[in-house]
Amino acid sequence: MVGMGRVYQETAKPSSASSSSSSPGVTTSTSITETVNGSHDFKITGYSLSKGIGIGKYIASDTFMVGGYAWAIYFYPDGKSVEDNATYVSLFIALASEGTDVRALFELTLLDQSGKERHKVHSHFGRALESGPYTLKYRGSMWGYKRFFKRTALEASDYLKDDCLQVHCCVGVVKTHTEGPKIYSIPLPPSDIGQHFGQLLESGKGTDVNFEVDGETFSAHKLVLAARSPVFRAQLYGPMKDQNTECIKVEDMESPVFKALLHFIYWDALPDLEELTGLSSKWASTLMSQHLLAAADRYGLDRLRLLCEAKLCEEVAINTVATTLALAEQHHCFQLKSVCLKFVALPENLRAVMQTDGFEYLKESCPHVLTELLEYVARINEHSIAVGKLGIEGILDGSDVNGRRVKQRL
Repeated sequence: MVGMGRVYQETAKPSSASSSSSSPGVTTSTSITETVNGSHDFKITGYSLSKGIGIGKYIASDTFMVGGYAWAIYFYPDGKSVEDNATYVSLFIALASEGTDVRALFELTLLDQSGKERHKVHSHFGRALESGPYTLKYRGSMWGYKRFFKRTALEASDYLKDDCLQVHCCVGVVKTHTEGPKIYSIPLPPSDIGQHFGQLLESGKGTDVNFEVDGETFSAHKLVLAARSPVFRAQLYGPMKDQNTECIKVEDMESPVFKALLHFIYWDALPDLEELTGLSSKWASTLMSQHLLAAADRYGLDRLRLLCEAKLCEEVAINTVATTLALAEQHHCFQLKSVCLKFVALPENLRAVMQTDGFEYLKESCPHVLTELLEYVARINEHSIAVGKLGIEGILDGSDVNGRRVKQRL
């Protein structure tokens, strides 16, 4: 449960002339109003069999607890209202436990099951409400929509798949409490465990394993590596562990990349990539981030992989985006892949990207990604790029709009 927002109200009582000198001059308190949130997924199978159940009759989810109250989702296949004559389906959230004047925010989402994520969402969250949160007066009170979806439209839509509907519900119960002044103030320093481990690595004390990487030797501590990486744990302590820990050879990795990997394992932070590579160019930083992401995936360092993915999202550029896109596809970095596809598909970028060596590598290593790129190009440039008879496929193959071959320039 996470509070969506807070409202603070402070009260203060000024000192009076009659107050004793030992009493504090001003006392304070804070009123905090916030939401306690929870969600529930409700899967409705056999939708066609539920039709004809009768107007006003519902299919209920199991009850779920949020903010100290029980809730349930009610789905009306024939609608809730007699006057609609079963034209619409109805969907409601109901208070399923005892309660009086329970104030809450709600969200009902009918999930698009085609993968296009065009969900039907009705939500109180993330917007200003003129009259404030909704109030449920008693057990059985509901919030929702009598005309949630026209039944004929629902049955022809992507929301219904294999005779099944999926509903996601969020509830945020409004809670208010008052806090008095703290009677203590103890400043807490930030955690420095990473600094201590980093200093241990730099000192070289107590190392018990060595790695040879691209002709360079690195010393480390087996326990630290095993604690941080499941791959190192298996390699150093598993049933198939390396017998010779005097010097373990690491293939297919450059020494600066392994050095950066060790830095993260001990410091829990990215190293200074410019200092590590000795280059100040954005291209060098991107190249190191690419190699480091692959290394992080290889050794099961999920946080490092995400840090590299975020950094590469910020550094998308013409000369590196194609190799970054291939990397994102190979290592299942879906947000990075989306950023790259959108960047390449822009009319002002597409031709320039195609003329890089990276694009040739992308075509050879991940040819199926070109199909997705076609979809992005078609979507973004539907009315702005004239592809003529050649079509978008010709452009991606290296031809111009007149069908002439275009030489790939570095």
